[in-house]
Amino acid sequence: MLRLTSRTRRLCHGPTRREVLRIGAGSLVGLTLPTLIRAADPSKAKAKSLILFFLEGGPAHQDLWDMKPEAPENVRGEFRPIDTSLPGLQVCEHLPRTSKIAHHLTLVRSVHHSIVDHNAGAYFALTGKPPLAGGSLIVGPRPENFPPFGAVLAKLRPTGRPLPDFVHVPDWMSNLGQFLPGQDAGFLGAECQPFVSGDPSLPGYQVPGLTLPAEVPLDRLEARRSLLDAVDRSIDHAWPVVEGMDTHYRKAYELVSSRAARRAFDLSEEPESVRERYGLDPDNPREKEARQFGGLPHLGQCALLSRRLIEAGVRTVTLCTGARYDQTWDTHRQHFPLLKQSILPMFDRAFSALIEDLHDRQLLDETLVVAMGEFGRTPRVGQITSDAGADANGRDHWPHCYTALFAGGGLPAGAIFGASDSFAAYPALDPVTPQDITATIYELMGIPHDTILHDPLDRPHLLTDGRPIRALLG
Repeated sequence: MLRLTSRTRRLCHGPTRREVLRIGAGSLVGLTLPTLIRAADPSKAKAKSLILFFLEGGPAHQDLWDMKPEAPENVRGEFRPIDTSLPGLQVCEHLPRTSKIAHHLTLVRSVHHSIVDHNAGAYFALTGKPPLAGGSLIVGPRPENFPPFGAVLAKLRPTGRPLPDFVHVPDWMSNLGQFLPGQDAGFLGAECQPFVSGDPSLPGYQVPGLTLPAEVPLDRLEARRSLLDAVDRSIDHAWPVVEGMDTHYRKAYELVSSRAARRAFDLSEEPESVRERYGLDPDNPREKEARQFGGLPHLGQCALLSRRLIEAGVRTVTLCTGARYDQTWDTHRQHFPLLKQSILPMFDRAFSALIEDLHDRQLLDETLVVAMGEFGRTPRVGQITSDAGADANGRDHWPHCYTALFAGGGLPAGAIFGASDSFAAYPALDPVTPQDITATIYELMGIPHDTILHDPLDRPHLLTDGRPIRALLG
């Protein structure tokens, strides 16, 4: 196990710092789109693609991968640690498969912030921007919201393939009647919106928008495309909304007419043994959410779909642990039974299969996998920090210290950066913010963390005010 700190120095050949876009305050307004595109330099990228495995609801790192077996009973909890394939690292006894791929992981154990709200915390995690506007928390989608990783990468590092640049699997996430902010493209608009895959584990799964009605054969679609092109040549698109619609029409055409796109979403091409390795749960009636002991029947096939999409050339996949209305890791009540019986079995299978499969297919080095939630859980069982109804057997919201998992993407495998204190409550070494996590991800993807984006009113926005974790980047 390699322990990294902010003082760690790693030897390397060539430049030790990425070339970054330095912009003085007086030149912000003059930054044009070509300049922005040049700011994303694929030659500087260690990672070609990104899978963000979002653990919405907030997992308890002290019960999973930063266990404190010497802490008091009401801190260490019920689970016991087991050894892993990474000497010196232990994980929860209910993560046996993850324990076998731990040598591929990089752990950052000192992430912290102060937001205890799920929606605002999700926005912070998915965009790297503090979730405040006009003195209020950002708890829902707004046109002026900052864009998430997938939208930024679609803008600055488009693939040019018929497949979407940004896919969201399986569905939009929501909480308390609102979609979580930080999922849609925000001020980058329709051109960079995620393509929402739907649930590939359902019988008869068909991807929304990838099938033609029987009465519209491909040759008729081609004729309609020719007509659209003729109209395009005769009209000066004056309104952004028209241009946005045009983008959607063109992307829809490319998807429907692309055999490669349809194949990427077709899990029937996978051997049954592979599908079983990721996890199948065909007998699950799907009548209950994970927090009602309904399990995660969709997760294995969603993880498999994510691998297929990356293999086909998609730039970014956001893989959600739960279904639309399920804040899976938000275990205020029955915390340990829910983890043991409903959440960890399929997560352990799906997450480990994804890492293992990417490695076996020689995709892990060029694919950055990040697994994190919006925050963690309270150090003490039964500790109350919100009005969400935590009971004596639950762990409430806790943003003051949690762990982010990384794998692949050119990072040092088997490394741990930062540390929590003896109760897993606060950073004890090298505190890291969501902004720093964001900056690290963008640098790995070949985008300088101080790049400037412009909104539709041409106002400049710094990509992130965080700093990359240089001990990880080398």
